[in-house]
Amino acid sequence: MTTTTPLHAADDFRQRVLLCIAAIPAGRVATYGQIAMMAGHPRAARQVGTILRSLPTGTALPWHRVVNHLGALSLVGEDFTRQRSALQAEGIYVNADGRLDLTHLRWQP
Repeated sequence: MTTTTPLHAADDFRQRVLLCIAAIPAGRVATYGQIAMMAGHPRAARQVGTILRSLPTGTALPWHRVVNHLGALSLVGEDFTRQRSALQAEGIYVNADGRLDLTHLRWQP
């Protein structure tokens, strides 16, 4: 009989989160909660943010395509600017307050 330890469960969740984020196509966004739900833990939106914060600088994962449930960028300072620039490079309009049109840009797999 095999059991899943909490550490293995966390690793599995992390891997599912990363796979979900990798699948978001250019020009689309997903919310933290949407990624958590797709990864099997619908109440783990904050953990998705924690996983994203742990990514190394320069990662190829499209982390910038994940926004909050209001369709706004949650980052501040230099990170806000990097995320906004990356989204704009994909043709996504982000206003000065860091909001985008989630209704039209939300990825629906």
